[in-house]
Amino acid sequence: MKKSLVLFGIFLFCFIACKKTQQNKEQEFIQVQNGRFTIHEKPYYFIGTNFWFGAILGSEGQGGNRRRLAQELDFMQSIGINNLRVLVGADGYSGQAVKVMPTLQLEPGVYNDTIFDGLDYFMAEIGKRKMYAVLYINNSWEWSGGYGQYLEWAGKGKVPEEGVRDWDGFREHVKKYATCEECKKLFFNHVQHILERTNRYTGLKYTDDTAIMAWQVGNEPRAFSEEGKEAFVQWIAEATALIRSFDRNHLITIGNEGSMGSENDMELYEKIHADSNVDYMTIHIWPKNWQWLNIADIPGSLDVAIEKTNTYIAEHLEIAKKWNKPVIIEEFGFPRDHHLYSLDDVTTVRDKYYENIFNQIALSSQSNGLLAGCNFWAWGGFGRPAHLYWQPWDDYVGDPSQEEQGLNSVFNTDTTIELIKKYAAELGDS
Repeated sequence: MKKSLVLFGIFLFCFIACKKTQQNKEQEFIQVQNGRFTIHEKPYYFIGTNFWFGAILGSEGQGGNRRRLAQELDFMQSIGINNLRVLVGADGYSGQAVKVMPTLQLEPGVYNDTIFDGLDYFMAEIGKRKMYAVLYINNSWEWSGGYGQYLEWAGKGKVPEEGVRDWDGFREHVKKYATCEECKKLFFNHVQHILERTNRYTGLKYTDDTAIMAWQVGNEPRAFSEEGKEAFVQWIAEATALIRSFDRNHLITIGNEGSMGSENDMELYEKIHADSNVDYMTIHIWPKNWQWLNIADIPGSLDVAIEKTNTYIAEHLEIAKKWNKPVIIEEFGFPRDHHLYSLDDVTTVRDKYYENIFNQIALSSQSNGLLAGCNFWAWGGFGRPAHLYWQPWDDYVGDPSQEEQGLNSVFNTDTTIELIKKYAAELGDS
């Protein structure tokens, strides 16, 4: 009897210890609890940025610059940025003028190990700094391959050479992705390969890395047509279910822009985000691209841009309240005051636009609201534009290859930095 009690006591002790260890491990990951982000059981609200070229910068090949990476991460950390939205890697061989380079997935299942090594190194470095990454895997747009590259691999033709500059031709081509079963198969194989990876610098499986906040299906995934909506919904559901089957530790989201990325259909936006495998909602806001801003008079059209921005946020928060899920404004961009690409052009108007968004997040944090954070587009940091459009091997700034270099980038000398610092500190104290 006495021996049985001793054995039972040992079993109970081990059970409690294991349970506590598991609970402690879970607390290391960002979670969603009652519709709010938490870390270590404390609320998590943030001011973050888009740093899509993080894996490239972390590599030791062309485009790599680990010294600059450390400089950028240290500076971001010093001003309170701890959340980075990052491209896992581009698809296809480099060559199209608008595609970023170097790329990761050269052919289906064939990888550029230099970029994978760069991603490993990048993740190790942000882990040291207690920063978090949202890693997106696909892309609607041609600048990282994405839809167009998968269609080419599936024998459906090439994306127009001019990309989105040939909007009608581009849209007509990439709408085929929604119903392309071979494309989806190739993408799902890619997802599995990434999620089964072990980081060579930390020894951690990616699925166990607490520096990852979330996996994201893609950058701005769209159906691109009315007839493709049903297949689009199915693809999103299958993609998120696949990610969940490999990773129970991390959050999952879609990367959608909101109604503007859902064929102006809020029901479609709600349907894809209502899925139980989708942990939080996202919106993107582009005042210039959506004609909310008059680039000939940026100061004079600011109020209209802010009014439309606030309406857009409020409309999507209503959907979030219905499903009790957090919302991240994970992309928003704004040009410099005179629509120039030089750092000599001031950012007074941009700062006012940014402050409007930052302030809404700060107010949300004070009221335990669903608007949980933002990732502005995009981080230029210590990089400097060398040409109007990126050429090998200019500095990477926030603007991808198809956009004017310096268009939306935030540089280390911009007055925007002090604004970021102010609100990041406020959220850190909340």
